[in-house]
Amino acid sequence: MIEHPDATPSRQPRASDADRDRAAQRLQAAAAAGVIDLTELDQRLTEIYRAATRAELALACHDLPEPARTDTLVVRDEPGSRFAMSVFGWFSRKGRWVAPRRFTSLSMFGGGEIDLRDARFASREIRVCVFALWGYTEVIVPDDVEVEVKGLGLFGAFGRSAVSRRRGAPRIVVTGLALFGGVGTKAKAASEADQW
Repeated sequence: MIEHPDATPSRQPRASDADRDRAAQRLQAAAAAGVIDLTELDQRLTEIYRAATRAELALACHDLPEPARTDTLVVRDEPGSRFAMSVFGWFSRKGRWVAPRRFTSLSMFGGGEIDLRDARFASREIRVCVFALWGYTEVIVPDDVEVEVKGLGLFGAFGRSAVSRRRGAPRIVVTGLALFGGVGTKAKAASEADQW
């Protein structure tokens, strides 16, 4: 039998440790949901950690439900940054980054943007503390997470348009103070090119 050249192991993309970890997490989630039993989990984990190619990893998970985007939001990586500030200027924290358990921003006579759509979270619940003093900061959250807004507007406005209840999803709590300034919140879909 003649094999197709692309099907030979030497032409298959090699599996990395990160690929194996993602496949193992998918199996563990399936076991926790009762889709597979513990014996099958053990067998498939053995296959995953012996896999040399991505095709072999895919075979070990081929009949499992695809994970939701929110299932991969929480990571163990170190946070990208914990603080942002603008004084008579502008800051922007967006793109691919790891948001810490607590992120704090200060805008004084300036503004800023905190965009969490393509971020990963260091915890199931993260807190974004925003202080806008004679300034404005906008917080953009993905539309598939739970969001609570507890901020105070004092001679200013603290927007609550991103508030949403999604049981079981990671949670973002936006707190802080808008003093003679404003804090806006928006929920938008995560980037379609979000491939971590």
